[in-house]
Amino acid sequence: MQQALAAVQSEMGRTYPGVIGGERFTLTDTFASRNPARPGEVLAHFPNATVAHTDRAIEAAAAAFATWQHTPAQERSRYLLKAAADMRRRRFEFNATMVLEAGKSWWEAEIDTAEAIDFMEYYARQILRLADSSHMLTAYPPEQLQLQYIPLGVGAIIPPWNFPNAILAGMTAAAIVAGNTVVLKPAEQTPLIGWKVAELFWNAGLPDGVLNFLTHADGAVVGGRMVEHPQTRFIAFTGSQAVGVKIYETAARVQPGQKWLKRAILEMGGKNAVIVDETADLDAAAEGIVAGAFGFQGQKCSAGSRAILVDAIYDAVAQRVVAGAQQLSLGPTDTSADISLGPVIDQEAYERIRSYIDLGAREGTLLTGGQVIESNDNGYFIPPTVFGDIAADARLAQEEIFGPVLALIRAKDFDDALRIANNTAYGLTGAVFSSRRERLEQARREFHVGNLYLNRKCTGALVNVHPFGGFNMSGTDTKAGGPDYLLQFTQGKSVAEKL
Repeated sequence: MQQALAAVQSEMGRTYPGVIGGERFTLTDTFASRNPARPGEVLAHFPNATVAHTDRAIEAAAAAFATWQHTPAQERSRYLLKAAADMRRRRFEFNATMVLEAGKSWWEAEIDTAEAIDFMEYYARQILRLADSSHMLTAYPPEQLQLQYIPLGVGAIIPPWNFPNAILAGMTAAAIVAGNTVVLKPAEQTPLIGWKVAELFWNAGLPDGVLNFLTHADGAVVGGRMVEHPQTRFIAFTGSQAVGVKIYETAARVQPGQKWLKRAILEMGGKNAVIVDETADLDAAAEGIVAGAFGFQGQKCSAGSRAILVDAIYDAVAQRVVAGAQQLSLGPTDTSADISLGPVIDQEAYERIRSYIDLGAREGTLLTGGQVIESNDNGYFIPPTVFGDIAADARLAQEEIFGPVLALIRAKDFDDALRIANNTAYGLTGAVFSSRRERLEQARREFHVGNLYLNRKCTGALVNVHPFGGFNMSGTDTKAGGPDYLLQFTQGKSVAEKL
């Protein structure tokens, strides 16, 4: 890992191109990818692509789709397997890039890369399952039957910066292996890791135009045009609720010349709750709360940013959580494997989280953290922060902060805790710590989230183990890493021939 960090640092300052139809282009108008631990440190420069570039990329993808859609599923699958094998060989390079570009700890970067490999391996095999219609051969003897899952067309892939390898690779791989062509716009904070993922597919021999790559410092310039373009057939997006809702609205409008209703595959975050009752293992609960709240600086859509504690054990769990948070180390993650928390992603996030810390001081009691280092070139560092006695309807308990800020909420009993857990607009992940079987079963029935974890932390979904995606304003209820995910990128066609 140290060698990989040195290797990535030795390449700092390079300028990377955009790619349209297999042709690379550079511009004098560029933006910088920076190390959030040292914002003055430029990792790479990328072009500010224009609306005209976006139109060209979509046209190139549409031209490539004419032949790519007919490529056999087994052949498409092999591109993913090649890319996954290449990433496995280069995994420390990918880890090091995320440590430097996103401020991930070594362990969080390793998890991100492992998940990216899992997505590519899993979807490569799932497409073979979808392409198999052999179970229909004897279903109706007078006719030969086939159920085809055919691709949609040109897709806009708009991934987030918080899982810049796994989510980007997963959405891109799913779209391509299903037979679609795409325009990929990585998050403006993490374009370098996006470039490296795209490079895997190009190196595997992916035909020109199947994967086009555009960047811009303002994601709305390229991303907005991708969403509204009449030749765009679907949008795969992971990010904030505000941007996701805007994409949903724009995609719903039929543009002149558009021949379909666009499909929006959206994952938009959460305000996730961890419930602890009086029968729980309090040490395990506190450990799960700390891990879920502060892993990758709380910058996970699955982060458990609310801990709802029944009154009988509130003080005991709060004490343990504070002690656990205070044991976490904070600093530049590229300097040591032992640092738990790195910087938050950029100045905008830093200022937003600071404003929530100021709000928390008014809405509750500061138990630990709160003091932040002035950013500038010192890095965007915010310590793990815990507020106690937050009201269930307070802003700190309702709004997604996306940072290392945890709200402790007091509940009268387990039923009250479940009511509080379900009282936000979101429904992504949740956890319950209890030794009472009837309460765990009640949570199965009544805790309205897409991913529910019992007696464990609410983060860390594994591909083909915990299919991931949520309800309500957390997204469109799709399950990444699950057996039905590729269906989002296909459309069913039933064929019957009379014999």
